Amino acid sequence: MKNKMGKRLSMFLFILSLSLSGFAQEKLSLHDAISIALQNNYDIKISKNEVLIAKNNANIGNAGMLPTLTGTYSNGGSIQNTRQSPATGAERVITGARSTNNDLGADLNWTVFDGFSMFANYDRLKELQKQGEATSRLAILTTVADVVTAYYDIVRQQQLLIAADSAMDVSVLRTNIAKTKLQLGRGSKLDVLTAQVDYNTDTSNYLQVKNALQVAKVRLNQIMVRDISTNFAVTNSIEVDKRILFTSQAELAEKQNPNVQYAFINQRIAALNLKSIRGARYPAISLNSGYSRSNSTTPTGFNQKFAANGFTYGVTASLNLFNGFLQRQQERNAKIEIETAGLNLNKTKLDVNAQLLTAYQNYSTYLDLIKLEQRNVDNAKENLDITLAKYRLGSIAPLELREAQRNAIDAQNRFIEMQYQAKIAETTLKEISGNIDLSN
Repeated sequence: MKNKMGKRLSMFLFILSLSLSGFAQEKLSLHDAISIALQNNYDIKISKNEVLIAKNNANIGNAGMLPTLTGTYSNGGSIQNTRQSPATGAERVITGARSTNNDLGADLNWTVFDGFSMFANYDRLKELQKQGEATSRLAILTTVADVVTAYYDIVRQQQLLIAADSAMDVSVLRTNIAKTKLQLGRGSKLDVLTAQVDYNTDTSNYLQVKNALQVAKVRLNQIMVRDISTNFAVTNSIEVDKRILFTSQAELAEKQNPNVQYAFINQRIAALNLKSIRGARYPAISLNSGYSRSNSTTPTGFNQKFAANGFTYGVTASLNLFNGFLQRQQERNAKIEIETAGLNLNKTKLDVNAQLLTAYQNYSTYLDLIKLEQRNVDNAKENLDITLAKYRLGSIAPLELREAQRNAIDAQNRFIEMQYQAKIAETTLKEISGNIDLSN
């Protein structure tokens, strides 16, 4: 008996040390967890970099609206041995004749009209930037949803741990009553052993839940991208928003869901691509100009020294008359891409609506289950109190007490689970509709 009491005292001191250390832990709110994740999460950083690239690309120069200016410079020469035999006069032999050539220039080319393709390209680049922003928002929403899920998983495990600890308290009380009855000659050794086995079972469950709690904390630290061994404390309640309406979420999803936005922008990009391809049917007109300066020496030539500099200018017009029906093929393919983009947009809307309706059905069901399980918890607790009082009086068997205890534990665990699942369904609804409060 002293050995068992010693174990119980050690467990009590262990739990007490955890409680005292909790005061020194970081108190992490959901708002803080989201803020840390938004600053550190790798997926968000990568998506933001991709948006910056798309923003840098969306300029008139990349669309082909600005002129190009190219500078050139060349410097060279040659060393030759020559023999010249003129029709009249003596033969002329030169050994090691050195010639030099030096050219410097700049060429300007500016396409001023290409069938409006440059304007379509510029609009397409701006749409690609918007598409990148939609992808970035999706990464943010996904990260926030992951944080909320991981945070309340910790709250769930924390509540389960408290319930498991309460179950151990009942088992200890039952063990002590069984030992007292045995000492008074009103009980049996079998009752004591059975109570101790049940206590060990409850202790094993407590340790497993405690391990799940630590694993959940590691997961949240990983999402927040910080030291995964960082310990912290969280709130001890799960607050579920019970005022969500499906119609309002569906309206928001139509406008704010990143996947819908991405598909819509992709449809506009396909239309701009067709406009750009059709530009090849029109003539392309370019202005060109240049400046050049050259110097050369040729000891063996008619002019031993030559120098020139000046400007050039002109207009170039070109028109594709026939390219093997490739123009028609490209336009047909572009039209098919527009049709495909439209089909993909409709499919995306259907998928989002299906996900939204499923999440809302889950949300509504879990809200009803929370009410039901709350009543079950109250009934099971009252039943356990009555059963425990009868067990003290010796009017019921130990198995009946264990059954009442198990029913109370199961009811409490189901109630905790329904609260958690309702919170997950709420978070999923807001994630799909693009309506998660990032500040929370």
